[in-house]
Amino acid sequence: MEEKVTIASQTLSTEAERSALIEESILPTNLSQRPISMLGYAWIWVGIAVIIATYSLGATGVEGGISLALVIFTIFLANVGIGLFMLLTADIGTEHGLPFAVYLRAPFGIHGTHLPAVSRGLVASMWFGIQTYLGALALNGIGSHFLGFDNWFAWYVVFGVIQVVNTAYGIKAIEKLAALAAPCIIAISVWMYFTLEGIAQTKGLNIWNFHATGQMSLLVLFIANLGFWSTMAIDIPNLTRFVKTEAGSKTFLKRNKSIFAAQLLALPVTQAMIAGIGGVSYIATGNWNPIEVIQTESQGFALVMLLVLVVLAQWSTNTAANLIPSALTLVNLSPRYVNYKTGVALAGIIGTLCFPWEILDNLFVFLGYYGAFLSAIGGIMTADYYLIRRRRVNVPDLYSMTGQFRYSGGINWAGMIAWLVAGGIAAYYSDYAFLIGFPLGLVLYYVLMKTMVLPSNPQEEIESGYCDRFLATSVGKSWVYSGDGSFQRLSVSELSSAEREDL
Repeated sequence: MEEKVTIASQTLSTEAERSALIEESILPTNLSQRPISMLGYAWIWVGIAVIIATYSLGATGVEGGISLALVIFTIFLANVGIGLFMLLTADIGTEHGLPFAVYLRAPFGIHGTHLPAVSRGLVASMWFGIQTYLGALALNGIGSHFLGFDNWFAWYVVFGVIQVVNTAYGIKAIEKLAALAAPCIIAISVWMYFTLEGIAQTKGLNIWNFHATGQMSLLVLFIANLGFWSTMAIDIPNLTRFVKTEAGSKTFLKRNKSIFAAQLLALPVTQAMIAGIGGVSYIATGNWNPIEVIQTESQGFALVMLLVLVVLAQWSTNTAANLIPSALTLVNLSPRYVNYKTGVALAGIIGTLCFPWEILDNLFVFLGYYGAFLSAIGGIMTADYYLIRRRRVNVPDLYSMTGQFRYSGGINWAGMIAWLVAGGIAAYYSDYAFLIGFPLGLVLYYVLMKTMVLPSNPQEEIESGYCDRFLATSVGKSWVYSGDGSFQRLSVSELSSAEREDL
């Protein structure tokens, strides 16, 4: 029978409690710490999906000779596909409440986790910089038009600081922003479509019959869009660990029911719509950038409102999709010295030092190469969670320097080899990165674990015959830190009782 502990122990009250592997923001979330509803999570994904770089993807497809309708349909299908991948890794958050970087200690080791986790964190920081740069251009449009102040970098600094502060306040502040931003994002999208279609008609162009002379293949466009969200496909537990989940949900569908609408509807529909508008913008004006189009076609109050909406779109994406993942990987890198708020600030600084305005000029190359290595991580995570451990995870040992995830000097070489080989091959064939990296990473990791690692590194959840004591949500339990490196599993009634005692 498991000993009852109080919820107060979930909070690390002194610096002495923080270790090389434990910090409050990367502890598992219990069932009472998951405030995001199904609708709230879907709103977050509407906000995430509307980033100005998406307009570029749609315009690139049209410029490459693909019809607008086919561009929209291809991007929709690609996002349904990546949404399905997200559902696989999302269960790590809904079942165990674990963040991405901490779970990587299982397939990569307590020290080996840092290389793949930081590589994801670096990409997230880069995207933060790209989004902030585009938002700063919109703010500069307002400033130059009404204030005569033309300095995009000054706006970049202001906008970046605001986003960092908002994210530092935590997941509830992010959900509130999404609930405000998502309807605004839909409004700007509708306005842009009709405005751009009208411009095309004045030029005698039918947007649905337009064909450019390029020769881009549908497969390249499809895979580029898979790579676009490969980052979120692997670190989606960072968000799903905060989504309301019903205790005792034994089936995958029931346990993740609050996730499906966001991943299979909000993301694909919104992404396809925004990419389509980018295509319409290219057809009508020869320019994919909606900021420049808005400045050309609007004035006065309309200009201000539309540019503000562009800013909201970048803001709502950055908080959930970029700053949180990057911050948590930095916390995981050095829990003793970096807390969540410090990690968020560092992520913003790193994103700026990557010179994001240069990356934007080579977006497809950027997507191909980082998508290759991150897709391999997705395959490794899926193999580890479903095939090797069958969803059972020895969570306490994920936070132990001497536990089963120490492997060989803190590194699981099955994970490292599979990642470097699968990621390297996928990067070499970067046009097909995700289709190579994910399955190859999965197969290589599974084979290497079975033949090279498990015989000499027994894993308790496997040795127990996949005992349910290594499950959490699906058996009505939550992992709770009890201090001094120890964890307990508490039922919903025990959590409620402990919360009352803390009041």
